[in-house]
Amino acid sequence: MARPSKHRGARDLAAALRERVRAETGPPLPSSPHRVAMAYPSPYAVGMSSLGYQRITMLLREAGIAAERVFLPDDPDEHERSGTAPLSCETATPLGRFPVIAVSFAYETELLGLFRLLDLAGVPVLREERNEHHPRILIGGPITMASPAFLAPFADAMLLGEAEDVVVTAVAEALRQDREAWLDTVAALPGGWVPERDGSRLPAMAKASERHLPARSAWLAPEAELSSMFLLEGERGCHRACAFCVLRRTTNGGMRLVDGDRVLSLIPEEARKVGLVGAAISDHPELPRMLEALVASGRQVSVSSLRADRIAKRPGIAHWLRQSGARTLTTASDGASERLRRAMSKGTTHEHLLACAQQAGALGFDIFKVYMMIGVPGETEADLEELVASTRELAAAARPARLALGVAPFAAKRQTPLDGQPFAGVKVVEERLKRLDRSLRGAAEVRPASARWAWVEHELAQGGPEAGLAMLTAWRAGGTFSAIKRALLEVDPATRRPWTRYEAPLVDPIVRRPKSDEATCPSP
Repeated sequence: MARPSKHRGARDLAAALRERVRAETGPPLPSSPHRVAMAYPSPYAVGMSSLGYQRITMLLREAGIAAERVFLPDDPDEHERSGTAPLSCETATPLGRFPVIAVSFAYETELLGLFRLLDLAGVPVLREERNEHHPRILIGGPITMASPAFLAPFADAMLLGEAEDVVVTAVAEALRQDREAWLDTVAALPGGWVPERDGSRLPAMAKASERHLPARSAWLAPEAELSSMFLLEGERGCHRACAFCVLRRTTNGGMRLVDGDRVLSLIPEEARKVGLVGAAISDHPELPRMLEALVASGRQVSVSSLRADRIAKRPGIAHWLRQSGARTLTTASDGASERLRRAMSKGTTHEHLLACAQQAGALGFDIFKVYMMIGVPGETEADLEELVASTRELAAAARPARLALGVAPFAAKRQTPLDGQPFAGVKVVEERLKRLDRSLRGAAEVRPASARWAWVEHELAQGGPEAGLAMLTAWRAGGTFSAIKRALLEVDPATRRPWTRYEAPLVDPIVRRPKSDEATCPSP
């Protein structure tokens, strides 16, 4: 499939976009005078793999709003050279011509993508520099459940939490009302935040009603990272207590299960690849049965998050994934040692991981992948030594499958017990990553995430509007890491504290448990 490439003019860029869209399977754009842009500050392949982005776009369309998808171009430099704004997928309309731009954010570092997206569109990045002739910017997405404050200088309004019940009103009224009346409307919605009025007061997060569950794909996109995969929720939220995770038991009602038969009934016949999504999907009591049914229908299956204790205690999960054609079995340990995992309420033991490794080898997986964090508060040399020893044991148990260790530096998030914990240090983390690579050479493949960008993530996650403004300063200075580091280090740490918690307490956990003991979700 052709992608926009270098040295193309505006007409060629639009033609390449049309070719990409023609390869999709999805709904037509509704005929409506009410048009808005649904923007994603990363390229098409990333955005079209976002279930939340697809779901919100479809909710707007179902309400009679022509929501057109716009992504950060694959080659923004070429768009800049040719003077071509980011174009909508459906009608190739330049982004700046839409009266409303709704932006979905998943990660802190996508802020740089927002800067580029708006700049290419000719839309002032800062709210205070826009006027009534510019589009209104409405921001939402997963990032708002943890750290929305750094986005405040760029948004006219934000929807915090699960936006399914409020986004149609917020967008429809943006098209109908003058700006001040619209801000009044958003401020009155659950999760509605108007930064210029509310200051550091964050409203309670919105929670989607049961009628919106489960979210599921509207498009099958061959050029998405999850190519032509139909995504749907088997559950939403989590009932566990991991201290580092935003989607823990106290967030928006904990874990909300979707009946297995309903999940299976919503999968269209043409979907040959299915991804079951949920922060605690492996805790779903019907997961093995759903996997078996999908395999029996001849489909390939992927699962978004697999807990090691669930794989260990329910071997049917790994079995049916392998039967569906999966070549990699993936789980997470998160802490370098048993001590750290206990301290973070993780609940995963070395025995759980060992059982997973043995299943990976016995079932014929090519790769056994384990995600973990480094630089966790309280981490010592003894913890790292235990990590090396336990990883070697896992590698031996997984053979002939190869062991891959995905290592991410720890970055503390708001709305978690580890909020406010410092970053371990770029040099410290880089040295530990090098040490791991040396110590595990020949036993496991170490796949590290960038320590530098993890530090940026930490500073934004812990920061207020000043951190967002510092990023804008750095982006205007070239966007290099050195420019970002210089700008973020100039932010006064005292500006972080007012943004620690939402105004209202987060909802207590509610887990809808089936009646049988066998199907009951495990204790954390």
